Parts: sequence; C-alpha cells; structure tokens
Amino acid sequence: MVPGTTFRSHHGSAPTPAHHRRWAGATVLGVVVGYLSVLLADPRHFYTDDTEAQYGPMWVMLGRHLHEGRFPALVPWEWMSGNYAMEEAGLYNPPQLVVDWFAPMVDDLASYVTVVKLIFSIIAALGVFRVCLAYGARAPWATVAAVGFPLSGWFLFFDEASWATSLTGTAWMLHAWAAAVRYLRQQDRPARQRRWRDGPVPLFVFLYLAISVQYVFPAVESGLMILAVGAGDVIVRRRWAPALRLLAVTACAGLAGLETYLPGMLSSPVTWRGNETVIADTFLTVPWSESLNASLPSTRPAFTGWWGYVQPLPMVYIAWFVIPMLAFVDWRAVRAAWRELSGLGLFTLIFLLWTAGPGRIGPLRWPARVLPMLAVGVLVGICLLLSRFGAFADWRRRGIAAATLIGLLLIRSFSAAPHLVVRHVVSALVVGALTAAVIALIRTRGVAAGCVLAILVMFPIAYEQVRDQGATPMSYGFPERRSTMAADFPDFPGVTLQLADRALVAPADQRPDRAWGSLAFGNYAKNIRLHYINAYTPIGFREFSKLLCMGWDGSTCPAAFTTAFSVDPTTGRTYVDLMKVDRVVLQRAQFPDAGNHPAPPGWKWVDYPGHENYIWVLERENGPIFDRNGMISDTRGVTAASVYYDSVTSRVRVGSATGGSIVFARLPWPGYRATLDGHELPIRAVAGTFLAVDIPAGTHGADLVLQWRPPGWLAGIAGGIAGLLGLAVLQWMYRRRPDEAVNPPTVESGSGTDAERLVTAQSHG
Repeated sequence: MVPGTTFRSHHGSAPTPAHHRRWAGATVLGVVVGYLSVLLADPRHFYTDDTEAQYGPMWVMLGRHLHEGRFPALVPWEWMSGNYAMEEAGLYNPPQLVVDWFAPMVDDLASYVTVVKLIFSIIAALGVFRVCLAYGARAPWATVAAVGFPLSGWFLFFDEASWATSLTGTAWMLHAWAAAVRYLRQQDRPARQRRWRDGPVPLFVFLYLAISVQYVFPAVESGLMILAVGAGDVIVRRRWAPALRLLAVTACAGLAGLETYLPGMLSSPVTWRGNETVIADTFLTVPWSESLNASLPSTRPAFTGWWGYVQPLPMVYIAWFVIPMLAFVDWRAVRAAWRELSGLGLFTLIFLLWTAGPGRIGPLRWPARVLPMLAVGVLVGICLLLSRFGAFADWRRRGIAAATLIGLLLIRSFSAAPHLVVRHVVSALVVGALTAAVIALIRTRGVAAGCVLAILVMFPIAYEQVRDQGATPMSYGFPERRSTMAADFPDFPGVTLQLADRALVAPADQRPDRAWGSLAFGNYAKNIRLHYINAYTPIGFREFSKLLCMGWDGSTCPAAFTTAFSVDPTTGRTYVDLMKVDRVVLQRAQFPDAGNHPAPPGWKWVDYPGHENYIWVLERENGPIFDRNGMISDTRGVTAASVYYDSVTSRVRVGSATGGSIVFARLPWPGYRATLDGHELPIRAVAGTFLAVDIPAGTHGADLVLQWRPPGWLAGIAGGIAGLLGLAVLQWMYRRRPDEAVNPPTVESGSGTDAERLVTAQSHG
C-alpha cells in the first residue's frame, strides 16, 4: 500500500472507525468460537506436550518466587535447567510476568493455560486484522484473515497447543508489523497531524515485547519483517529516509532487548547449543510443493518429522479458501499495483524460502517452525487481493479455474497419503461447494455476507481436524489440576535426584494414581513445590548432562545410577554428595532389581507405601544435607562456615593456613564472581560441573563472597538506556520533523466491472 492512502468503495464512502471496531469485535468473537470448537473436539488440546511439561509448571514456580519477593533468574538446585536468564521464561517481559504472578493462584492448570493462550490468540488475531487494514484490506476480509490465522495448521497444532512462547512472541510481532506500516504511512502527514499511536513508541513497545519473550524465533522473525516492510517502502517511495527511521526504531528496540539475549549468547559455550552452526538437516524442512496442501483440510503433509515421512497432523494447512479464491483475483490489476504489494510479497517469499531449509542455523532449527509466518503472509495477501482486486462477475470462467486449483490440491494430498483417498475427495468436494457458496453470497448479498460464511465454516473444519487426531499425540498425560498431582505424590523434602526414563512409562500408566503419582518428568515437580534436580530444558548444561546422561525432559540412562554414586577423583566425594542430594528415586522399570541389593554407604532404602510399583527410594541415613553449611559441598585444606546464601549468593567465613579449595553445589555458569575480602579470586570447575574456588595460604577469618549475575547484565542495562534515549530522539523527530513533500503513486482501479472493486484516494483516515 502507498503510505498516505486508503481504499474507498465504488460508492465513494470510506469505512468509519465504528465500522472497523465492529469487525474487530467480530474477530474477537471468531477466535473465541474457534477455541470452543477445538475444545469440544479435545478439551486438552491447549494443555499438551511442552505446555504441560515445561511452560505451565515454570509459570507456577516463577510466580511463587515473585510472590516471595525474589527475582527468579537462577535456581541452583535445578541442575538440569535453573538458569532462567537463558530459559524461555520471559523474565523481562511484563505481560509474561503477569501470567507468572497469577499462575500459583489457580489450581486447574489446564484451564489457566487455555485462558492465557486464548488471550494471546486474540491478541495475535487482532494483530493480523490491523496488518490487513494497514495494507488497505476491507474490514470483512481482514476479519477472515484474522480468524483464520489461529486455526491454521502449524499454529493451531503446535504454537497454540504446545509452544507457548512462540504463540506470545508471534502475537506481539504481528502488532509490530501493523505498527511499522502505520509508522511509515505517517511520514507523509503534516507534523501537526501525526498521531502518537502511529509513531515510533508503539512500534518500539511491540518489538520489545516480541523480543523479550525470550524465544529467538519471534525476535528473528520481527527483524525479517522490518526488513521486508522497509524494503517495500523504498520500492514504493524510491526514498530511503522513512525506511532508515524504521530501522532506527528497530535498533532501539533491539538495544532494549539485549538484556534478554546477552546471557544466553555469553553462556552458550557451556550448553548444548554452544557448537551449533549452519547444518543441512532435512528434519522438519518443508518442500515448497506442500503449498498445494494449504487449503485441503484433510491434508497429511509429506516431509521428515517426528512421525516419519507422512505427518498425522495438517501442519501445512492454512485456510480452506486461500487456494481456490486465487481464481477470483484480477491479476492484471495486481500487476499494475505490484510496487505496493512488494513488502508483503517479500515477507511471504522470505519465509517460504526458510521453510525449505537449511535445517539449522545456529539456535534456529526446524524450519517448519516458521510455517505460521508463511500462513499469515498468505492470509493477509489473499484477503488484501480480494479486497482490492476481487473479480466476482465472471464467475463461470473463474469457477472452472477454482475447480482446477482444488483438483491440484486433491492430487497433491493424495500423493502424500493415498490411503486417505476417500477423505481427500470428500474434503475437495466440500471446499468446492464452500467456494461456490461464498462467491454466490458475495454476488447477491455483498462482501460482508460472503466473509461471514467463510468464517463460520472454519469452526467445523477445526473441530474435525482436532477430533481426527484422536488423543493428543504429543501429550504427557499429566493431570490438569495441581491438587490432583500433589494428592498422590510422596512428600519429598530437600533435594531429589530422579533416575528414570519417560519412554519406559506405558500409556496406561500415565495417570496420577499410577506413574504420575511417583515419577516427575519435565517440570512436573514445580507444580507440587518439590525441589528436583531433573527439569525440562531446551538449553542444558553440557557437562552435567554428560555426567548423568540426562536429557531435555529429565530422563536418564541406566548408567546414571553407577555414575551418581561413583567418586570424583579430584575431591574424593561422590557426585551425589557434591550435588548435596538428599534423596535418589529410581524407576523400577529401569532398575527392576535395585532395591534387592544393599544400599550405597551412608544411604538406606525407604519404603513409600502405594508407590512400590513404580519407584525405589534411597535416602541418607543421617537425614537431609542440602541446608547444612549453605551451598558448600566439599572443602580441602580450608575451614569454611556459611554466613548467608540464597539462589545467587554465598557468603562464607573462610580460613586456610596452607591454602586449599571450596567446592560449591552450584553449576559453574558464566556470570559468577568470587571475592575474598574484596579481592577477586579465580573460579574453576570440578569435573566440568561443580563450581570451585581456591583459597590462598595465610587466610584467616576472611569473607568469601560468591555472587552470580547474568553475564553481560551491565551491557544489557546500558543497551536498554541507549534504546530508550534513541526512542526519545525519534519521537521528538516524529513530532517536530518538517513536512516532507512526496507524490505517492496512485493505484489503478482495474477493469471497474466488479461491483466490489475498490479504488484508491488520498485520505487521512
């Protein structure tokens, strides 16, 4: 769209703000009804996989810390994760902190996460609505795109169902997109008429929110969106200044977001992600031919994924109308207006290319994850084309073209999953009938009526797609209520190490009165206020993971038991002693005979009635040790008495005549600093896993302070201040900059034979 223009109907009347508000309200209602349709098919759809194992319990734990007045950047006894300056916790994202705050107050975790996701899906849909309007689409078509996006394949079955940070980051990124287009549009207004809500501040805020969810994909997607929008503006205006101002606002938001990503970047060498580069992996790379599956609801895409080559979910589905409705676009008029559409087209092209690979670019792996960006680009594009270049008069000839396109959809879907031929044929017939019905309504009742029908049929399609998947294929089967989880679980005080493998839990045992009443995988223990070393993490401290062969969900291999009780050659202590573990829980399916052998020295087997079918339990003979002498787990040649400790600090009174060392029950994350009476001491790692400090000879009654701060935190603060200062300058320029003369090109109205054709006119609305 040319900045400074809007689109009027053939009667010459421009849409009013009230008209837009009504369709925005319809968007909200559509998302709510869509969610209800999905929940009717599967009440647990939005409480599955990473949501039940990672995000939901993490929100509960972080909220508890906030209630107790602690900022939960580091939780040292969570050895498998615990560094929330790196995890997908959104520590610097205000809306996410609100979500965390309320999480511990709600017992029904499944309902809570579903409501949270509904709110963010509404935010995302309104973002799509605003993007469509910003590019000049009519409000009814904008609502079609907005309601369709949360019901598109990958977004519905993965981002909304499982990966919560992708959902929240995408929601804010979409509003940033709309804000970027509106900001560019305002460049041509007189300074006195430039509105605050269309200036650099909203763009900065939405970009910062997308960046600070602490999930890298929305941050990168936001950057690519800005490049596409800016490049499109340069093509239209043939001037660089407005696009450079857009990039300046983006740079300010990036500086403000440094605090979110600097700790991860500077700590990555000690994690699983430390050596990732560009890799031509085919896992979840989507061939471009899958675009021909975008409108057939029965599609089963063919590419390598978790379930082999043919996937059981309609991952590449976008919306039933996007392919057949291409036949009802006046493409000659589109060619005449290509400059205005270049930014949107470039955005869509970028993500189409990305979906096909490479499989990994540093931390960016699995290209299928950007399918929602392709979906939103296609949805905005087709609804914009139908708004401005819809050609519904010659319906017979165009109907044949639509039928041909539907035939191509059928052939492509049949090729991937021929055993579903009947389902595909029925689906193709339904799409054909719906296309005919919508066109008939547009011709007889107007665009609004056709758009309402296009939206209404989305709900039974979503219901059928979710119902067809059966039980959520990625679910852990965790209970919905935290009180149910706690009711059957043993009361394990202190710190617990679990040695178990989730793959050995049979589906029939995935119930709270069975395995989930004894075993805690992922972040399950956070739901019931227990301190487990095992936790869910996509990051992983590499050396600790190698030590106990512990995976991302806290599962371990059979060798972990022997390793845990083996002796570290440097200290002469067992690894469970160095971790200050109070209890070891063994899964009977993995260690069927463990309890029939003598307990390791200093340990005893303890019976927990009602749990003997699933676990063996080892506890220390002399009681818990975690709270003894702070976080100190070993000393050599040093007297050490803990004076104070918390999650990020240990203060110890030390003495050593000949020199020695102290080992702490802490992972050696980058960011630790040790001082002895104010003088800095070097830090080293024992077995690559335990933080140690050497105390010099001749030390008497000295004060050793060990403190952790996220690495780069000072640079992050400085970046935030610089970003805010830069934003202030840009806002001042926005309100005070002299008017810029510009002669924006007009858009050809096309053939003018269609009653729904829109033409352009200069407008301030």
